[in-house]
Amino acid sequence: MELLIGDKQWSSWSMRPWLVARRAGAEFTETLIRLRQPDTRERILAAGSPTGLLPALIDGEVRIGDSLAISEYLAERFPAAGLWPTDPVARAHARAAAAEMHSGFSSLRGECPMDLKVMETVELSAATGADIHRVVALWSELRARFGAGGDFLFGGWGIADAMFTPVATRFRSYGVKLSDYGDRGAAAAYASALLETPEFKAWEAGI
Repeated sequence: MELLIGDKQWSSWSMRPWLVARRAGAEFTETLIRLRQPDTRERILAAGSPTGLLPALIDGEVRIGDSLAISEYLAERFPAAGLWPTDPVARAHARAAAAEMHSGFSSLRGECPMDLKVMETVELSAATGADIHRVVALWSELRARFGAGGDFLFGGWGIADAMFTPVATRFRSYGVKLSDYGDRGAAAAYASALLETPEFKAWEAGI
C-alpha cells in the first residue's frame, strides 16, 4: 500500500487519510511530492494518482484519489480500528460531519490556509467568522451528544476527527479564540485533543 501526499506543512487533504492510515495500523509507503513546483502535477500523475491531485492511495490495482474515499476504504480494510462509530445513529452523524468538512467551510479554508509553521493573529471576514461559528456549534453538539467515553467527537478517535484535525491547526496558527465564536469550552478542549494525538504529532514532526 502506498499513500501519495503533499508537503506536510501545507497539505491538509493529505494529512487526513495519513492520520487514518496510521491509526488503522496500515503498513504503507509514504511518497511525498513537493507542492508549488513547476513539475508538481506531472510528478503526481507519474506517481499514479488517478486525478492528478493529492492525496492518492495505491493498493495493488486499487487507485483512489480523494481523502474521504481513501478513509472509507481504510475503514473497510481495517474494521478492527473502529474508524466509524458502531452505533448506526452515531455513525450517520459522523459521516455527515465528515462530509460537511469535505465540502464546506470554504471561507475558513481560503482565508486561513493550513500552514503548520505559521503563528500569527489575523483579522477575519464575516464569512470566515460564520464558518467558525458553525464549527464551534457542530463540535459542541457532537461532543455533548456522542462524546462520552473519550476526548473526540464520538468518544474514540475516528475519521470525523481526522477530517477536522487541519481545522484545529488553523485555529492555532491564526490565533482564533473559539470563545469569541460561542464556545463554552468544549470546542477548544476538543481542538487541543486533536493536536495531542500521536498521529498528528508524528505528522508535524515530519515537516
